[in-house]
Amino acid sequence: MAEKTGELRLDAAAKEERYAEVAQQIEAVLEGEPDLVAAMVTIVCLLHNALPYYFWTGFYRRVGPTRLLVGPYQGTMGCLSIEFGRGVCGAAAERRETVIVPDVHAFPGHIACDSASASEIVLPVFDARGELIAVFDVDSTIPAAFDEVDQRWLEQILGMLREKEAQPIVWAG
Repeated sequence: MAEKTGELRLDAAAKEERYAEVAQQIEAVLEGEPDLVAAMVTIVCLLHNALPYYFWTGFYRRVGPTRLLVGPYQGTMGCLSIEFGRGVCGAAAERRETVIVPDVHAFPGHIACDSASASEIVLPVFDARGELIAVFDVDSTIPAAFDEVDQRWLEQILGMLREKEAQPIVWAG
């Protein structure tokens, strides 16, 4: 587990190594697990604790034609609901593409859920049919924390969700 104190940045080689380790761990843990939410929780937990520059890590699930709802996530309080086109998460959902923001304060329409956030990466998450099911959002307290290394590894990791399905909650009486 990475410490969230001291120097938060990783150099390119350390970042590659850390992502390779956590991607392998995520793949092993998710093997044979069909549930989407369980997979999302696992991805959030392992990434948030593996990378020291991650401040807020989580999903905004698509719950309507143009509405995203928070969770699962780790970090400080997240915005509850975001419409497509609003903020970085809404932009990534609407465009269906990754958005990397080196300075969130310079992003037009940025939604400040936590003023400690300085930079952000948001990636769309698709199911096996290519439907947008969520966006994955990571904030950092340091400017320009995210780059193409983060994008490449996160896209690979999030691709593991394509075959997962939301499972009904069964209540035993």
